[in-house]
Amino acid sequence: MLSFESDYIEGAHPLILQALEKSNMDSLSGYGSDSYTKSAKEKIALACGLSADQSDQVYFLTGGTQTNQIIIDTMLRPYEGVLALESGHVSIHEAGAIEFTGHKVLTLPAHNGKMDAGELDSYIETFYADQNHEHMVFPGLVYISHPTEYGTLYTKSELTRLSEVCRKHNLPLFLDGARLGYGLMAKNTDVTLADIARLCHVFYIGGTKVGALCGEAVVFTKKNMPPHFDNLVKKHGALLAKGRLLGIQFDTLFTNQLYFKISKNAIDRAEELKAAFAEKGYEFYIDSPTNQQFVILENKKMAELAKKVRFSFWEKYDENHTVVRFATSWASTKEKIESLRQLL
Repeated sequence: MLSFESDYIEGAHPLILQALEKSNMDSLSGYGSDSYTKSAKEKIALACGLSADQSDQVYFLTGGTQTNQIIIDTMLRPYEGVLALESGHVSIHEAGAIEFTGHKVLTLPAHNGKMDAGELDSYIETFYADQNHEHMVFPGLVYISHPTEYGTLYTKSELTRLSEVCRKHNLPLFLDGARLGYGLMAKNTDVTLADIARLCHVFYIGGTKVGALCGEAVVFTKKNMPPHFDNLVKKHGALLAKGRLLGIQFDTLFTNQLYFKISKNAIDRAEELKAAFAEKGYEFYIDSPTNQQFVILENKKMAELAKKVRFSFWEKYDENHTVVRFATSWASTKEKIESLRQLL
């Protein structure tokens, strides 16, 4: 079977496995206080354009749902909720993990997977204009993802406008970067890692989907990491005793631009995948410049293709057609794309 189900179906980049094996018998302090984790934090801070003294504002967690839940829960007050899109990951595919903490997800409409700054501004203005707002869930944090759930990207102008609205209303802007590498290496994007660090209050650099066995690197950009963060993370059951396992992986990913190089591979393969479908006359649901491609398949052809290829159901298009997602990854090969082309 060919598999394009997601971008975390392979294990880890060989250099990460080599680094883990090489350091395996080193006796290292726990909970992320080891030398590898310190080195990884310094490299990430540098890549983000942050000052050296901000490396202590980088924190490693093991997975995306865990990261979203912890950041949102620790940055909100008890009476606040998080503003996200109706199509946002925390709104749909987190199994209620945010609501499990007692915080409501407040939703806005999506436009090609993106949040509109004007609608965000209007939502907050309308909330405070309501004389009954003390009886309502207060907006306390804004959540977006880049790339979005539909593989689309914010422009620097769009991110800047969202950041301005958040500053106007004194709300932190949180960017989910589970697939951030693929967004940064997409063709024609004008958003850099330094731009994200400048415009957002907190974001994370995804490793699980970009070459690591597991792990996400959270970056608090305004020296705004919640006090006693280790304590709060442990309350969530998420403090990893062998923190080295995350530190070693990110230290490897941020050595010699590896994170960016392998992310570009996914983009190159996605362009080839897109061309293969276009050559055969297939229609795309949305124009995605990243590693996620959404194709409209006739149901009978979808069932036929599913005998040889794994992909993800996304949504029904009409009675006879379905939107499915094909995802490339850091490990996708030209040979894999060619095999798909032949099947098509």
